[in-house]
Amino acid sequence: MELDPRGQRFAATLTSVVLVVVLATGWGWLALGQAAVFAVTAADPRRGPYAYVFRALLLPRLGPPAEREPAPPVRFAQLVGFGFLAVASVGYLTGLTAVGVVFAAFGLLAAFLNAAFSLCLGCEAYLAVKRLSGARSA
Repeated sequence: MELDPRGQRFAATLTSVVLVVVLATGWGWLALGQAAVFAVTAADPRRGPYAYVFRALLLPRLGPPAEREPAPPVRFAQLVGFGFLAVASVGYLTGLTAVGVVFAAFGLLAAFLNAAFSLCLGCEAYLAVKRLSGARSA
């Protein structure tokens, strides 16, 4: 499966907005909602809620992508995002606000880098692990 990288940047933009709201309000339930978005998208990036919005609203106006990217790094990045937002939501919802803030801020940093500069930290981590595991087996 290959994905339109513009859809991933769109999802990262929406995620950034959600996480700014989480950090501004401390709303743990919204952090939990974003964790759920990450979980669904990690399972199948084409079925994530932000992917549906991208395909319905933006893709018809943009046309087909000039290039595509493989899905496994994106799925890994979404899984990492899920981990960070799961911890953030637990922090907020249990009164450990500092934990919530730190993990939501890390999530925001990663999402913002993807949205603004097309730098997917989770994707880069996936590729680094693949390179390291390939070097060890050789």
